[in-house]
Amino acid sequence: MTDKARVTARTQFADSPMVLRLGAALGAALTGACGLLGLTVLVLTAGHGSVLPIDRAAHTWSMHHRPGSLVTVAGVVTATGTGVFPYAAAVAAGLIAGRDIRRRLGFALGALAFLLLGQALRYGLMEAIGRSRPPVGDWATHASGFAFPSGHATTSTLMAGLLVAAIGHRARGSGVGSIAAVLLGCWAAAVGLSRILLGVHWATDVVAGWLFAACWLGLGAALVRMALPERPG
Repeated sequence: MTDKARVTARTQFADSPMVLRLGAALGAALTGACGLLGLTVLVLTAGHGSVLPIDRAAHTWSMHHRPGSLVTVAGVVTATGTGVFPYAAAVAAGLIAGRDIRRRLGFALGALAFLLLGQALRYGLMEAIGRSRPPVGDWATHASGFAFPSGHATTSTLMAGLLVAAIGHRARGSGVGSIAAVLLGCWAAAVGLSRILLGVHWATDVVAGWLFAACWLGLGAALVRMALPERPG
């Protein structure tokens, strides 16, 4: 085999659907592993009842930098990270991803189950850690339950991840997926930050929510990419 033939063979192998799918799965798994590592550190910290200096600094800053107009905006933003919105987004992601009725319904049910199971795991972790929220007198909105990890931060990131995956799947090869990833990523970050600004979460609660979502999204993406064949639509 000539050198040119060897280079061509290597290029074809590297660009084959199997190799590309395996690489994407490994990348997703790495994302999940990194998220898990960071989350573990924060779990151990919160589990000992520790409130880190960054938590107190962020909380104190938010208490002194939240005019009424900003609180109103933060309240609107934070409302999009809970209630019916996450489940509607999961269904929407499935409907976007599929090209026919059967696939759309299957993807929608799969995305909804993925979100519900992630929420159940987060709730179990929250109950197991039992971390208290900041003082009630500092709250600028209603909150309930324990603080760690932030439910709004987790849920909004999972919503963003599902929608980005669906849009990227349908708009493959165009810039639409990248634009959606930036916009949805900024929105999920804003939801998490609003919880700190409104005084109902410590900063590490929010970071833990983001990391938990990264773990769950990474695991889900890795399993899907390894288990399913590459098919159009």
